[in-house]
Amino acid sequence: MKRRHLLLGGAAAGGALLVGWGLLPPRSRLGGRDLLATAQGEIALNGWVKIAADGRAMLAMPRSEMGQGIHTALAQLAAEELGVSLEQLQLVQAGHDALYGNVEMFVGSLPFHPRDSEPGRETDMVKAGRWFVAKLARELGVNATGGSSSVADAWEPLRWAAATARAQIVNAASLRWKLPADEIEVTSGMVSHASGPKAHFGELVKQASATPAGTVTLKPREHWRLIGRPLPRIDVPAKSSGRAVFGLDVRPQGLVHAAVRMCPMLGGAPRRIVNEDEVLRRAGALRLVRLPPAAGSTAGVAVIGTTTWHARQAVEALQIEWAPPPAGTLDSAAIVQRLEAQAREASSQEGGFAFHQRGDVAAAEAGAPRTLEAVYRAPYLAHAAMEPINCTAQVKDGHVTVWAPTQVPGFARAAAARAAGVPESAVTVHVTLLGGGFGRRLDIDFVAQAVTVAQEAGGQPVQLVWSREEDTTHDFYRPAGVAVLKATLDAQGQPQSLRFSSAGDAITPRWLERGLPSLAGPVDMPDKTAMEGLFDLPYDVPHQRMAHVATKSGVPIGYWRSVGHSHNAFFSEGFFDELAHEAKQDPVAFRLSLLKGMPRHAAVLRLAAEKAGWNAPLPPGRARGVALHESFGSIVAEVLEVSLDETGRQPRVHRVACAIDCGTVVNPNIVAQQMESGVIFGLTAALHGRIDIAGSVVQQTNFPSNPLLALKDTPLIETHIVPSTNSPTGVGEPATPPVAPALANALFKLTGRRLRELPLRL
Repeated sequence: MKRRHLLLGGAAAGGALLVGWGLLPPRSRLGGRDLLATAQGEIALNGWVKIAADGRAMLAMPRSEMGQGIHTALAQLAAEELGVSLEQLQLVQAGHDALYGNVEMFVGSLPFHPRDSEPGRETDMVKAGRWFVAKLARELGVNATGGSSSVADAWEPLRWAAATARAQIVNAASLRWKLPADEIEVTSGMVSHASGPKAHFGELVKQASATPAGTVTLKPREHWRLIGRPLPRIDVPAKSSGRAVFGLDVRPQGLVHAAVRMCPMLGGAPRRIVNEDEVLRRAGALRLVRLPPAAGSTAGVAVIGTTTWHARQAVEALQIEWAPPPAGTLDSAAIVQRLEAQAREASSQEGGFAFHQRGDVAAAEAGAPRTLEAVYRAPYLAHAAMEPINCTAQVKDGHVTVWAPTQVPGFARAAAARAAGVPESAVTVHVTLLGGGFGRRLDIDFVAQAVTVAQEAGGQPVQLVWSREEDTTHDFYRPAGVAVLKATLDAQGQPQSLRFSSAGDAITPRWLERGLPSLAGPVDMPDKTAMEGLFDLPYDVPHQRMAHVATKSGVPIGYWRSVGHSHNAFFSEGFFDELAHEAKQDPVAFRLSLLKGMPRHAAVLRLAAEKAGWNAPLPPGRARGVALHESFGSIVAEVLEVSLDETGRQPRVHRVACAIDCGTVVNPNIVAQQMESGVIFGLTAALHGRIDIAGSVVQQTNFPSNPLLALKDTPLIETHIVPSTNSPTGVGEPATPPVAPALANALFKLTGRRLRELPLRL
C-alpha cells in the first residue's frame, strides 16, 4: 500500500517520487502463502496454489464464471504447469488482496492503434504505456471479470505460480530421495523417479513449503498435454444436475426474501406511499424499506416477505406517488437528435477529442475527385441476462456477509461496507456463479440495495430479487451513438482520407463514479470505449482524423458486451462496404487491398471468405455480407448468408462463417462456444435490440417488447481458428461486433437499400 500512496501522492511529494516508482520493476504476481486461507492439512505454496494432505491441488480463482468457460480455461493453465489432471484441481474463491487484480483489463484500455501495437511490432510508446499501466493496475488490484481479459491476464502469472509450486515439490522430493531433480517426473499429481520412489503431492507439500523453487521454467509448447486441447468444461456437470449455485440458489439459514420497486422515471424517487400499513398487513409481508439512490440506482422501495412471491405481491400492491427526476426528463429520440448535431458539428469544425490522426485530411478532401458521407445511428440497449438481478445479504453483529453474482467482488465489498456503514474488513463477499453478465454485473447497485434491506431484517439474511420488468427498465444501458463518416476516393476508387466524428456518452467515467465514489474531483477523461472500433481501423488510408464528442445524456449507462465495438463496428464496416460499392470492387478484395502490412487481419478475412465459399453461387433470394473487426486483441471476420421471408421485410440468417485469430488457444471448444454465443447475442441486437425512453420512463419492459433471437431463427455457426503462437487474447466479446455490419451488408445486396441505423428495419 505504501507504493500506491507514493504513486497517487506523487505531485505533492515531488515528481521524483513518481519517476522513481515508475523505474521500479513490477511487483511479483506470485503472492505470499499467507494470502490463501488453509483448512487443517492444507498448505499454501504461494498466493495461487495450495495442496491438501491427501494430495488434492487447489487453485485460487479470482474470476467470475458467467457461462464463458473461464473456470475451465484458467484451470487448464494451472493444471498444465502443476502436473495434475483437470479433474484433480479444485477451485477455491480468491481473497480480496490486490494480487488478484486484473492487470490486462487496464492495459487493454489504452487507446493504441493496431498498426502501432501488433504483436512483435509494438512501438516504444506502446511498450512504455503498457509497462506503466500494468504497474499501476498491479498496485490498484481491481478484481474484475470483464474486457475479455481473463485468459490474457492469467496467461503468465498463473502458469508461473503453478510451475513454481511444481518446482518446490520436485525439489522437496529430490532432497528426500537424494536424487537429481531433473530426473524426477510429475504426472497426474504423482511425483516419481525411474528407480522406484513415488509420492503424491500431499506427502511432499510440508517439506516443499520450506524448499526454494530454484530456477523455474515453463513447459515448452511441444510438451503441453492440456493447453490447446478441447477438454470438457468443468462447470457443466454441476449445472446439468442442478447442483451449481447461482445467486438465486443461495439458501442460508433463516432466509427471508425481498422484492424491489423503483421509480419508473429514471432518477426519480418515491414522494408518498398511500397504503403502506394496509400492504404490510398482508400475509407474508414483513417490512417495507425505503431505498435511496445507491451506486447509480434510482430510488425506490423494497418489501421483505417470507417468500419471493409474498414480497413481490406486496411491493406491487403499493400505491406510490412518484416524484420526477430533479434534473429534468429524458427522451431518447431527442438525445439521438442532439448526438447527430454534435457529431456533424465536430465533423465540420474538427471538434471532439481526436483519438487518431495521420496525414492531412483537409488537404485530401480539398482535391478529392469523389467524396462519400454517411450518418450511422445506434440505440440504447439493455443487457437482459437470463438470471434476474439478485443479491443475498446478512447484517449481523457488526459484520456483513454478501452472496452475489458479481463481476467485481472488490467493488461489491466496498459498496456493502458503504451501505452498512462498516469498514471493508467487516464485509465478506461470496461470489456465486452468474447466470449471464454481459457487463451488467460490473455494477454493484443491487449489492448496495440488498445490504440496505438486510439492515432492517433483524440479523436475518435477505435475498433481494428484481423482477424482469425492473431489470429492463433500470439497467445501465449500452449508450446510444451517432457517427458522421466521411471519406474521399481517388480516381481508382482507393480511399485517400477518412474523417470520422462520433458522439455519445463515455462509459468509464460514469462507471468509476459509481464504483469508486471516493475518487476526488471529476473523473471525466477521454474514454477509449467511446470510439473503439472507429479510430483503430487496420485499413491503410493515408489521411485520417478520428474524433469523438463525449456527452452526458443523464441516461444510466454501462459496459455492454463488446462495449463501443458493439455499434462502432456497425458504423465502420457498414461504411467500408459503401466505399467498396462506390469503388465498384468486391467487398473482400477491397478490404484486402487496404490491409498492407497487416497480415494477421488479411489471413482472418481470407479464411472466413474461403470457408463461406464467398465466390460460390447461392440459391436465388440469398446473399452474403462480410465484416472484419478487431476487438480485445482478437481479429474476427464473419460472412453471413441471408435471405428475406415471404413478406420481404424480415431477414433470415442461414449460416455464419466465423474466423478468428485470438493468439494461443487454451481450449478450442470454449472459443467455438463463445463465437456462437457472440453471434447470437449480436443477431439479437441487430434485429431486435433497442431501448426507448420517453418522459424518463423506459418503454420496453420485458422480453415481448425487448425480444431475444428465437431458436428457430438461429443460424448454423461455424468457427475457424487461425493457428498462432502469440499470447492469448479475448474471445468472450469479439464475435459480437461484426454481426450487425455483415448482416446489413448482405441486406444491401438483397434489397439495394443501405441500412445505417440499428436495429435493422426494412
